[in-house]
Amino acid sequence: MDAMKHSVERIVQAVGGKDNIVTASHCVTRLRLVLKDEGKVDKNALERVDVVKGSFSANGQFQIVIGSGVEKAYGYLLEITGLQHATKEEVKSEAEKKLNPLQRLIKILGDIFIPLLPAIVSAGLLMGINNILTGKGIFYPNQALIDVHPEWKDLAGIINLIANTAFVFLPGLIGWSAVKRFGGSELLGIVLGLMLIHPDLMNAWSYAEAVSKGTVPYWHVFGLSIQKIGYQGQVLPVLVSAFVLTKIELYLRKRVPEGFQLLLVAPIALLVTGFLSFIVIGPVTFAIGKEITSAFVWVFHQLPLIGGLIYGAFYAPLVVTGMHHTFLAVDLQLIANTGGTFLWPILALSNISQGSAALAMMFVSKDEKVKGMSLVSTISAYLGITEPAMFGINIRYRYPFYCGMIGSAIAAVVITSQHVKASSIGVGGLPGFLSIFPQYWGVFFVGMAIALVVPFVLTTVWGKSKKKSA
Repeated sequence: MDAMKHSVERIVQAVGGKDNIVTASHCVTRLRLVLKDEGKVDKNALERVDVVKGSFSANGQFQIVIGSGVEKAYGYLLEITGLQHATKEEVKSEAEKKLNPLQRLIKILGDIFIPLLPAIVSAGLLMGINNILTGKGIFYPNQALIDVHPEWKDLAGIINLIANTAFVFLPGLIGWSAVKRFGGSELLGIVLGLMLIHPDLMNAWSYAEAVSKGTVPYWHVFGLSIQKIGYQGQVLPVLVSAFVLTKIELYLRKRVPEGFQLLLVAPIALLVTGFLSFIVIGPVTFAIGKEITSAFVWVFHQLPLIGGLIYGAFYAPLVVTGMHHTFLAVDLQLIANTGGTFLWPILALSNISQGSAALAMMFVSKDEKVKGMSLVSTISAYLGITEPAMFGINIRYRYPFYCGMIGSAIAAVVITSQHVKASSIGVGGLPGFLSIFPQYWGVFFVGMAIALVVPFVLTTVWGKSKKKSA
């Protein structure tokens, strides 16, 4: 019998048999299963299957990490179970039925923001390069590189323009992704997002100054005074507006004759949503966003040690539950309202910590398969992708995961005590320093050293003590 087919048969038995599998699909590296009862899964039996590199449950799906042979494994899975081919969307739809309202909300936010990550992370990396060129004291005392070498100034300006584009037009990106997620026309989502940052509107970053000077511009329509301000960098206004736009569009499409839809649906949906956005949705959500930002700022300024300790320790568990996606919106809100985020640097150190814990398992474990996975997953975590390290190694043995949490918490306390901030969201691993404001690099490198050393040492000591007591 084909070795892969035999492995898949063992996988099917380990997850409770073919009758326990509702639907199945796969991505690049993982089988994605919706199970009737995840309590029937025999994790020990599953981990003994050679082709299985890890498993975890998230968003109602039980996911099994296979690697490059996943497509072949999926083919055998369909053959053995008699299931029909299912798309990822069909599996997600089936999985959503098992989620509670909070889990659904978290999943929706993830579905909206994950497609934006390539643009946001690329922008963060480019802004990091701009920071190196324009930051004072990096290469010369009290001077930036472009001050000493003015021929680099225009290059820095071009890089900054390219980097800033994703953040300046962020509502347009969110509008596209949100309307797509809610089931509406993506093009209308882009138009909505760009409408909220139209050049005729006062820039949101000038709003506080305009309020203090009494120079906020207004529209006067039907007896209403509507503030003529944009929502650059804001998250909540476009998210709520996109939801409203989609509901209006879908409502109209069901009731307007097909021959008139082109003339009526989009104009009416945009017009109604536009008025609601500027009159109600924008001002209310803008205020809510400011309050959320103020709450996080207060905690991390007044109680930095506690804030850093909690977020540093529990960021990795948030990744396991999928709740970390909600904090991407908070990061973007902090960057828009305060010019930087103190949460993202902790994310970068948490990724490094989990990678260091996985690296230690290369020296602790005698299993050659684990040793190989440890090295590969460590490199991945150090470059910002922690899934192989956490699900393939650390959570499987538990104590490396805890050691990673401890190292991350200590590192987070150090950097938050000095109010370290990132100017943007970048690659959450060793290259993460590029997104940190240059004046905080020294402290961040100390935090990075802690994240590299502490989890490694703790995991090694803990692992060897377990062997002695066994």
